[in-house]
Amino acid sequence: MGMGRLKMECRVVTIRDGAEPDLVPITEIYNHYVETTPVTFDTVPFTAEGRRTWLRQFSHDGPHRLFVAEVDGLVVGYATSGRLEEKPACSTSIKTNVYLAPAFCGRGLGRRLYDQLFEALREEDLHRAFAEVTLPNEPSMNLHSSLGFEKTGVLKEAGRKFGRYWDVILLSRQMP
Repeated sequence: MGMGRLKMECRVVTIRDGAEPDLVPITEIYNHYVETTPVTFDTVPFTAEGRRTWLRQFSHDGPHRLFVAEVDGLVVGYATSGRLEEKPACSTSIKTNVYLAPAFCGRGLGRRLYDQLFEALREEDLHRAFAEVTLPNEPSMNLHSSLGFEKTGVLKEAGRKFGRYWDVILLSRQMP
């Protein structure tokens, strides 16, 4: 379940449900963004063990999912859908994310991960998907726009990282 394959520069890419053995490479990918970019407002890198509780929120069915992309057997990216809020009235809304290893950015892999995620969610009782993008981030804005996300609002100077304040745009899209 949740499998997708494509060729990328003579390499086979597999998109599948994420699992416990993926925790180390997922954490390494995320830590790159923690340490070198403002796209996440986390400021201290995680250990795989420290991300175990985060991993447990996902399942192989239902609205809270994790998909990973593998190239030649190595995890190079992932996409998630999780709770927007803990409040019961928000159960039909999800928050989405996609992260890629730097060497795999700009190759269409984020789009493929999101396509697989949204296809898996097609039959779920979901109304809207939300995403937050720290600005500026043209590649992420282009990706989300191509998937039907629209600007919902801007959180002005929402976080301070690397000695400056960053705006975050809130995006949303209707779920099919």
